[in-house]
Amino acid sequence: MMEHDKHAAQGSFGARLRALGRYPVLVFCTLFFVVIFALNLATPDRARSELENKTLTQRPTLSLENFSAQTLNSFFTSYTQYVKDQVVGRDTWISLQSLVETTLFQKTQSGGILLGDEKMMFPRTFSLLSSETRTLPRNIAALESLAARYPGKVNVMLAPSAAAIYPENLPAGAPVLDEAAYLAQVQQAVEADGGRFVDLQPVLSDHKDEYIYYRTDHHWTTLGAYYAYNELCELLGLTPFDRSAHTAVEVENFYGTHYSKARTWNAQPDTITYYELPNTLTIYTVTGPQMPETGTQSGLYDLEKFDTYDKYAAFLWGNNGLSRIEGDGEGRILVLKDSYANSFVPYLTANYAQIDVVDFRNYNYGLDALIEQNGYDQILVLYSFDSFKADPYLYRAGIEG
Repeated sequence: MMEHDKHAAQGSFGARLRALGRYPVLVFCTLFFVVIFALNLATPDRARSELENKTLTQRPTLSLENFSAQTLNSFFTSYTQYVKDQVVGRDTWISLQSLVETTLFQKTQSGGILLGDEKMMFPRTFSLLSSETRTLPRNIAALESLAARYPGKVNVMLAPSAAAIYPENLPAGAPVLDEAAYLAQVQQAVEADGGRFVDLQPVLSDHKDEYIYYRTDHHWTTLGAYYAYNELCELLGLTPFDRSAHTAVEVENFYGTHYSKARTWNAQPDTITYYELPNTLTIYTVTGPQMPETGTQSGLYDLEKFDTYDKYAAFLWGNNGLSRIEGDGEGRILVLKDSYANSFVPYLTANYAQIDVVDFRNYNYGLDALIEQNGYDQILVLYSFDSFKADPYLYRAGIEG
């Protein structure tokens, strides 16, 4: 009897296996997810995805002390994101998704990034956002106030986006923001209050056959920044930085912010160039509107950053609230900036003895006390137009007192 039961059980098990054989896709998917689950358990969680330039969600905990439907729902939401962020082979899966979308489905955008010709990537910017319809007029007003308070000293440079310089490389039919109309509006406002506006569109368009914008990043290259710098020198009667007199260093395999969003499988990495300069940079801890007495001194570049994913952050050690560079020229200049200026400012060492740099993201005060204390000969406002129209902090430049 027992032998009969044994054979019956074996036959039943075999029948079940044969039945499963009729559903190979189900079997494959089940085994696939079991393997993935096991690998996830065995693989340590990552704190950050370098390729996406983002912090990854860590395993959430559920507190029983404050247990409620709301905390339970929050836990499951966080856990779902945790599973997505920490899945084994995440970078490979994202690249595979991009491969399918761009080759099989012929998609011309990914992650909010337009995929253009010449391997160039562009942000999808069709019109002003609702928030930008408020920040843009406010930032123009700040420039007007600054130019009126310091007549003859304020110079404004707003770098056009790569889309404005390379419209032919955009996907066919892609609508883009009419930057020229807004830049003309800024120019009129600044010049009406005694400031100077440097129109960069012509010079960058003249050099568009050169490597002046990164393919995978939203910044201009060091060469693009140099052509813009030359325009400022011509306006102010300065002798430009002599590139041939300094050693240029190239850093390969730079994947920028656009790539972090699009993650295309066939992206062509960029090359960052910087010039070896002996000048010192002092980064201050800002505690008030006056010039701090002490700071941390270093070179112009955080060289260790060139070995990381976020290589552009090496310029000026990132976006510090207040910095000072000791230059080789004469006089003083104050630079109000976004990160476009980070690769531009080193050129100013040829022209000024002191270059003070303010980034309002980390400088929470007006400028009058700082300007009065240092007696700057010139003030340069250098932003990309894209960040100028959206910057929620630039209004501080217009605050009196």
